[in-house]
Amino acid sequence: MKLSELMPEDAFAPEDGAVEVRGLTLDSRRVEPGFLFAALPGVKTHGRDFIPQAVAQGAAVILTDIAVEGLDIPVLVTDEPAAVLAELAARFYPRQPEHVVAVTGTNGKSSTVEFLRQVWSAAGRDAACLGTLGVTRGTAREVTGYTTPDAVALHRALDALASDGVTHLAMEASSHGLKQHRMDGVAVSVGAFTNLTQDHLDYHPDFADYFVSKELLFSERVAEGGRAVVNVDSEWGRRMAETARQRGLDTVTIGWRGEDLSIREITPRPASQDVSFAWKGAEHSLEIPLVGEFQILNALCAAAIALGDGVETETVLATLRQLEGVPGRLEKVGETREAAPVLVDYAHTPDGLDKLLRAARPHTQGRVIVVFGCGGDRDPSKRQKMGAIAASQADHIIVTDDNPRSEDPAAIRAAVLKGCPEAEEIADRSAAIRRGVSMLGEGDCLLIAGKGHETGQIVNGTTLPFDDREEARKALGEREAAHV
Repeated sequence: MKLSELMPEDAFAPEDGAVEVRGLTLDSRRVEPGFLFAALPGVKTHGRDFIPQAVAQGAAVILTDIAVEGLDIPVLVTDEPAAVLAELAARFYPRQPEHVVAVTGTNGKSSTVEFLRQVWSAAGRDAACLGTLGVTRGTAREVTGYTTPDAVALHRALDALASDGVTHLAMEASSHGLKQHRMDGVAVSVGAFTNLTQDHLDYHPDFADYFVSKELLFSERVAEGGRAVVNVDSEWGRRMAETARQRGLDTVTIGWRGEDLSIREITPRPASQDVSFAWKGAEHSLEIPLVGEFQILNALCAAAIALGDGVETETVLATLRQLEGVPGRLEKVGETREAAPVLVDYAHTPDGLDKLLRAARPHTQGRVIVVFGCGGDRDPSKRQKMGAIAASQADHIIVTDDNPRSEDPAAIRAAVLKGCPEAEEIADRSAAIRRGVSMLGEGDCLLIAGKGHETGQIVNGTTLPFDDREEARKALGEREAAHV
């Protein structure tokens, strides 16, 4: 595609319009001959430092926010290179699924988009979802590694899905992705909001900025005349709903305080929950095979989106009755011979851990045992808070390592232990999991929190293979073998 087809004429010199652009990337390592390289400002480094490498590998055009001298290829300078890159990606990869739903919120995004995909599929839609777990369609999943991929990867994925016949896509919209313009150019029909709690304050300067970043979904990204589905159980949700209304979006409110979908009652069973709710005034009661109130909120958010899309009520209800959980989200990986379950969850924020522990309590007759840690190079203020939450909700706590990254793991654990000084400390995560499994008695429950679906442990810049689910299964196997 020629540069003149990608950008308006006033964005480049006339003689550069005929330059052939064969690809786009913001990763200098992926530059190939004829590529446009976007040298974007980052949190720790600036892409300009990698321009020489990109040129050496055959870059045909540079897009950045600062003047670059001495190059014999076009250099496009703009104040918002990330936004421009998204626009270029949307033109370079022009196809998108007909109906795109974007879900934002601190917690619940992955589950909500997957539950929505299941409902759409049951209704005969060719559906997919995209987010932290990758791209899921039917039984196939492709890992991407990001909640919201960079603009080039995202538009490439949208184009591929559309060309493959996908008409309905549910995707996660992270605060990073919204603030960094990764979603610019995506034709979002419906935006949904789950909740807002402490997270990513290592990136956002304060909570207000975190909220405003997510608010962009409703103030800018959802198309004119589109729809907003908002959980209004919190003040943040009510503010988000007001933003959507002011924008003129068709605003649907859900939750215990929802006007359109209102939860009446949730009653826990051993491995499921009885749920009563009203949709547009019509009462419904059913059993949903999920553990934890927050999972019901995610499922009903997906239901409200699908019902608003025109999916038949009976189809939605039938799907809710047989929903399949999301990997790493309250995922049961096994149980002891005494039927004490081991559950793995992605909870890595104070609110996430609190909800996880509260979710397990009604389903547990004995002790709730939790294994968790906190990540390095992330918001340090949440460490003691998470320790205190564990101390108030769990019967036994094992504090361990969780992606220490460049920080001293012992210092991270010490910060957590300030909130739960009576907790057991085991640095090695696999040993911590084995200890938790060994403690299980009849009626107990073990929660392994923080990593969920992840398959690596990041230590000093190196990602070491590690999967909580595999480690838990190994520990259960060792326990069973010891009892034979």
